Amino acid sequence: MTASENNTASERPQVRFVTIDENNDGQRIDNFLVTFLKGVPKGKIYNLLRKGEIRVNKKRTKPDYRLAAEDVVRIAPIVVAEPNDKPMVAEGLKREIEGRIVFEDKGLMVINKPSGLAVHGGSGLSFGLVEVVRQMRPQEKFIELVHRLDRDTSGLIMIAKKRSVLKMLHAALRDKDGVQKTYNALVLGAWPKRKLQVNAPLLKNELKSGERVVKVHADGKESLTRFKVLRWFDGYSLIECEPVTGRTHQIRVHTQFAGYPIVGDDKYTPNEANATAKQLGFKRLCLHAARLEIQYNDELLVLEAPLDEDWQTAMSALPTKY
Repeated sequence: MTASENNTASERPQVRFVTIDENNDGQRIDNFLVTFLKGVPKGKIYNLLRKGEIRVNKKRTKPDYRLAAEDVVRIAPIVVAEPNDKPMVAEGLKREIEGRIVFEDKGLMVINKPSGLAVHGGSGLSFGLVEVVRQMRPQEKFIELVHRLDRDTSGLIMIAKKRSVLKMLHAALRDKDGVQKTYNALVLGAWPKRKLQVNAPLLKNELKSGERVVKVHADGKESLTRFKVLRWFDGYSLIECEPVTGRTHQIRVHTQFAGYPIVGDDKYTPNEANATAKQLGFKRLCLHAARLEIQYNDELLVLEAPLDEDWQTAMSALPTKY
């Protein structure tokens, strides 16, 4: 748990008093409660805050209040999910993720996420990468995602083990100073050598099905991605992608907008092209977070993750164009 708790053991729910420690210093109380009160709907948490049944230092508080170390949070009696209600992660998956850790210290873990694993549970998924890591490291008080990768995107993802590290990396990502992410993508067609960037605004849409789709639109947010050709094949190109901004599906939509969609993309690439690529052995979204440069502990930490073996094997069978 991320804060010390004082409670009387009983079968019935009791008033609880939680003293905030450095791991939660600066966190909004609504976000803290969502994590602390596992199994309690977010709407219920807001209702408790409005009624004053959750207080900080004996005073009513609003959802956007930012906690400080040594704050005492009073939580009214409320039934929460039992710890054993959590879905247990298979030992084989834990071992696989353990083997994919490329960096770890007391404050940060970087993992080469496999394609097909969501970064967190929800939307019908009982668990994702962050839940796997929490079960791998039950002794850690704090395990949170620093950023996200799409479920079918593989590669390097940062997980903070201290709130101070999370806040530092969030600031670096927001200010575009201190973290540089570089991706590899296999796209349809021969990407032009002189096509060095796509600067096109992106707008998020949500369909009736709940599916999220992004498109280039004048009303969208400014978005810039830089590109470099690594290798040409007959009908395909392996490219390097450097997102300057960090919009949802940015690389996927910018490559499609340029006329060279990513192989295996079920949202933005024609079905016929994906079917052909699948016959050649490309059975996944061919987008991979290959390199991370992080200004961390006064040093430049440079981490790399190679393409997965199945992708490399399929690509090696492609005829080289030039």
